[in-house]
Amino acid sequence: MKVKALARPQSTTSRSSLHDLRPTHKNLNPQSHPQARAREYTRAVTAAKLDRMFASPFVGELKGGHVDAVSSLAICRTNLCPVVTGAVDGTVRIWDLQNRRMVASLDGAHSRNVSGIVFGNGIDGQFYSCGEEGIIKAWSIYPKGQYITADVDDEDKKPRARKGNLKSSQDDDAESPHGPLNVYRLPSSRNSSFANAFHSIDHHWSDSQFATASSDAAVHLWDPERSTPITSFNNLWGSDDTVTTVRYNPAERDLIAHCSSDRGIGLHDTRTASALQKTIMGMKSNCLEWNPMEPYMFVVGNEDYNAYTFDMRKLSRPTTIFKGHVGAVMSVGWSPTGTEFVTGSYDKTIRIFSTRKEGGTASHGGYGSNGTARDIYHTKRMQRIFCVGYTLDHKYILSGSDDTNIRMWKARSSEKIGQLSAREESSLQYRQALVQKYAHLPEVKRIHKARRVPKFIKKETEQAMVQKEKRRRKETNVIKHSKPGTAKFTDEKGKVVVKTVD
Repeated sequence: MKVKALARPQSTTSRSSLHDLRPTHKNLNPQSHPQARAREYTRAVTAAKLDRMFASPFVGELKGGHVDAVSSLAICRTNLCPVVTGAVDGTVRIWDLQNRRMVASLDGAHSRNVSGIVFGNGIDGQFYSCGEEGIIKAWSIYPKGQYITADVDDEDKKPRARKGNLKSSQDDDAESPHGPLNVYRLPSSRNSSFANAFHSIDHHWSDSQFATASSDAAVHLWDPERSTPITSFNNLWGSDDTVTTVRYNPAERDLIAHCSSDRGIGLHDTRTASALQKTIMGMKSNCLEWNPMEPYMFVVGNEDYNAYTFDMRKLSRPTTIFKGHVGAVMSVGWSPTGTEFVTGSYDKTIRIFSTRKEGGTASHGGYGSNGTARDIYHTKRMQRIFCVGYTLDHKYILSGSDDTNIRMWKARSSEKIGQLSAREESSLQYRQALVQKYAHLPEVKRIHKARRVPKFIKKETEQAMVQKEKRRRKETNVIKHSKPGTAKFTDEKGKVVVKTVD
């Protein structure tokens, strides 16, 4: 008699190691699993709950902080570890992110507020700081040409910070191991009694030059080898208002954007030393940053509590309005991936906004680009936030606030710090896919979007909603009782820009 038997290879029934799960065989026929969708929905609710249960965004502070409010922050574009911060008292400090400790404190680097800090585009560790006393200084994170690492004490195994004291910001001979390597000033005819204070500085992404924004209503371009500006944009569109922010475009080598006190956002072409276009908003913009992956897009933080993304090809209308803050947006910072940005506000909170879904673009809305924050970070002791930024690996966020502290946060609040095993990574991806698939259903949406905010922010938000409803009702009544054709509805994006100037 002939007998036929089923045979399976041993690799499909045995484990490769004692730590692996035993292989199981499943029937994938949908008719055999009539309750599959119900089970999947239950798993989605559980995944949303787990995400909120494990949410712990605060990592820690950089030990020591500052003595006064932190006014500026710079993250290196070529190295993960170095971070430089500036304070209102004129102190500049260099930090090592790996150990979250101070490496050097440059006391007296400036005599007034450090209004801007930026790293150069080289690997030499050079950075520039500008102050409201009208001086720019070049420094190095490497003391005397050596790589900067925190000294380690053999007894306690803790790094010790190097400290360099400067006698006076006006004394160029008083140097620390980190500099200043060079000092830059505006010509004496322009720089009297601190009338031309610097408010912002940015370095070119590929060339050896940097730009500054000053109180003389001008944008100045500098060569590190020269002590005076090589080009100045004066009398910008006939305005004498202070230029508060200046930023180089990451892709267009000769394009600069700036914000000014007259509520304007302008673009410049450095090749022809000419102004291209300017848009006037309803209120002043405090900060501006270009998208590093889609360089035709930029985001501005405004005094009207909102952030706006613009397409530089059409400045007459923002592409998206990002709401949620109840105080002026003081700082913005793009993620290296260009898919989201972080904002720091006067309302003492940090919010993270997603601009597009995977595979989309920032100029065309997708899932997560509805203008609401995907996460909100706050603590009881954190005060008004003046500077924020992503680390180069997209995993952490740094913030500097009025309470003299520099804090480190996780970019994903429930993300595990450290290496994930293959099983953990697969399980995490599965739970994220389930939440995204069922995010439109009420129970999953309620759990996934739930955030606890301070009481005063909740009250301010409720009051803002009442005010918005009053404005909408007033506009409806005006149109209803006006002569036909004389009044019409205007969408919210159309009300943001007052006018554009060529």
